[in-house]
Amino acid sequence: MITAAARHEFALHGAAQPALPLVLNAGALVRPMRKVPMLGWLVADPELAREIHGDGDHFSLVGEGASGHWWAQMLGDFVYHRFEGPGHTEFRAALADMFTPARSRALVDRAVGPMLEALTADLHAGRSVDIGPFAREYTGRIMADIAGIPISADDGTAQCLALFDTVERMADQAKGIWATTTVGARVEARGRDAGRRLSAAVPEVYATAAPDTVIGRCREFGMGIEETRGITTLMLVAGTATLASTLGRMVALLHDTGAVRELVADRSLIPAAVREALRVTSSMPIVGRGVTADVTLGGHDLHAGDKVKIMTLTINNELGGYDLHLGKVPHLRQLWFGGGRHLCLGAALTHVQLTRVLEALLAVQEPWIVSDRRYRRNVFVPMYERLTIRRERAVRTRNALIGVLAPRG
Repeated sequence: MITAAARHEFALHGAAQPALPLVLNAGALVRPMRKVPMLGWLVADPELAREIHGDGDHFSLVGEGASGHWWAQMLGDFVYHRFEGPGHTEFRAALADMFTPARSRALVDRAVGPMLEALTADLHAGRSVDIGPFAREYTGRIMADIAGIPISADDGTAQCLALFDTVERMADQAKGIWATTTVGARVEARGRDAGRRLSAAVPEVYATAAPDTVIGRCREFGMGIEETRGITTLMLVAGTATLASTLGRMVALLHDTGAVRELVADRSLIPAAVREALRVTSSMPIVGRGVTADVTLGGHDLHAGDKVKIMTLTINNELGGYDLHLGKVPHLRQLWFGGGRHLCLGAALTHVQLTRVLEALLAVQEPWIVSDRRYRRNVFVPMYERLTIRRERAVRTRNALIGVLAPRG
């Protein structure tokens, strides 16, 4: 029997990209791996996925079929140097201390503390809250802060929502590229235009950006303004759309599965709630790699020039739906964050961001109810356009009043 949570997740993927549910379903049919015409090698096994992530001699993030190859066309050839090899290792090491748990907590409190307080206050007062735009502003504020982009005190909400829309416009240039990551001239032009808009503030703040921001750290690392603009664009895109997707879907999953009641009763389950949201949503459901040298994987011979797609969502969901009591699954090892030398640099920040939202929601000490939802359509990253929630008791009180005041026959 298909659960309500599973139905919404399936519909959300279909609203984003109509072909996406078909490709994801294909993942369940190819375990552990199989070569599919046009798509390349589909891998739906966690051990093989980790082998690919850890093998830099045969698999590349900048090869055709991988995200780095797409990014190079959007940002410039410097990507080939920064996404692989010593250049990648050195720059990653230069940024690592910015994303520790302690710094992540301080960042979230500084950038979105007032938003979280308002979220609690609104729910406590019985008002409805739309998690859709909340998630987009929330992620926009955090990533603008860590990037070093100034946010206006007067129209910060509008600025952050506009930033998110531009992020999404850029990410959307990757829609439907199932067969190849090579893009046409018009797509490349649109992507580069979005990148220029996202990084428009970099030249102005480059010289004065604090060393604990991405822009400041790029300057200290010796990058010029243009490469700094590219890195800033990349960070903004990587840290907003996927987190906004997971945030909204986490809130919906807790409601749709009824797990919110357990969470209200036992806040020690918050880490499990976050971990399960990351597992079930796997907001980047498919991860590509290019094969750079002949290699044997899972008993199959792969050749240089082949493309590999790691079916991350398929792998993570093999264990079933959202379950607060599933516990840590050793063989997955957070595959939703990738692996090897490309393990997501912002993993700790992601946990803090999602945890802070749950803490704000749970401060009301009552379950929430989803009263209205709409999927965001025709986008690269599946997410909610609208997800209206309200304190359960407020909904019941309103319904009771409607019943009392309604005219009777």
